[in-house]
Amino acid sequence: MQPLNPNMAATFPPPVMEARRWIAGRDFPGDRPLINLSQAAPVDPPPQPLARAMAEAILNDPAAHLYGPVLGLPALRQELAAQWSQSYGGTVRPDQVAVTAGCNQAFCAAMATLAGPGDAVILPLPYYFNHKMWLDMSGIGTIPLATGDDLLPDPDRAAALITERTRAIVLVTPNNPAGVEYPPALLRAFLELARARGIALIVDETYRDFLGSEEAPHDLFADPEWDDTLIHLYSFSKAYRLTGHRVGALMASEGRLAEVEKFLDTVAICAPQVGQIGAFWGMRNLGDWLAGERREILARRDALTAGFQRLSGWQLLGCGAYFAYARHPFDMPSDAVAKRLVEEASILTLPGTMFGPLRAEGGDGQAEATLRIAFANADAAGLAEVCDRLAGLVP
Repeated sequence: MQPLNPNMAATFPPPVMEARRWIAGRDFPGDRPLINLSQAAPVDPPPQPLARAMAEAILNDPAAHLYGPVLGLPALRQELAAQWSQSYGGTVRPDQVAVTAGCNQAFCAAMATLAGPGDAVILPLPYYFNHKMWLDMSGIGTIPLATGDDLLPDPDRAAALITERTRAIVLVTPNNPAGVEYPPALLRAFLELARARGIALIVDETYRDFLGSEEAPHDLFADPEWDDTLIHLYSFSKAYRLTGHRVGALMASEGRLAEVEKFLDTVAICAPQVGQIGAFWGMRNLGDWLAGERREILARRDALTAGFQRLSGWQLLGCGAYFAYARHPFDMPSDAVAKRLVEEASILTLPGTMFGPLRAEGGDGQAEATLRIAFANADAAGLAEVCDRLAGLVP
């Protein structure tokens, strides 16, 4: 038998793919079709004008078919720097911006420059499973940061977890899987903590376009020395429905990006050119359209919040951006509950056991007690139907 990297062997399978196996080959009743709430990705194509701009690039721009600069198209880097500087009230230079093949690659690239086998990274619970998977594959330890029912990480509790092995704290806001938005003061407190302890603060804002407020989500970029500590991640997948084109962004110091460039050149050379062209066109032309997308997502958030208010035994812990995170009323672990929802309610969700340690692994029981509901592809009427089906289940 061929050898297998033990770190890879110890990494859990991709959760979304695992959940899909629960429904593979199944037929669902005509009066109760499957409602798939397992993946946080839009299934609709990009708006026609954006798709047309990308198609024109394929047909008329020979450079779209070639390798591009490893750190991304200059025009897109400049646009990101300009828009981020304006929206956050700070200063981001183009040489502090890299374009990546999706936000997951941005995380992996940043982490590859920060930590190696034997090092450790703090992940608040519940964590984004792909972050945990990359750390496991890389032999980097995960230090879970427990959260209460508000699902907000506590800087003081995080400070107590930092050791000489700790290289970074990772925050995702709005949070995946919980949907919770971290207040600006909380993010500032984490920046100050990380700076004082000489570690990095990674802030993943994949879902920033769907915040509940139109105000800047934080003032971290207003700090003139932000890049000595902060590494910022972003994704175009959700904003412009470009999931299959793999375009993300990473903002950090120029020195850090010189190291990131090594990773990107080795793994993919450059982010897909056509996706970058689409992202640039979207940033320049789709502001009003994206505002409408945000309003729709917030309407779905409100519909799901209202629906949970009439459910007995269920507790909505977080709801925002693409996600709701709920405590279930059943006397069984969440992975069993998720499979029961498939059987009895034709609803596919992801269990909390995919987002945190089990009790047997030192967890506090949050993982077994919770479910993630991703509502990017369920409208208000569909979410009302979800709540009706949940109401019909007997704990």
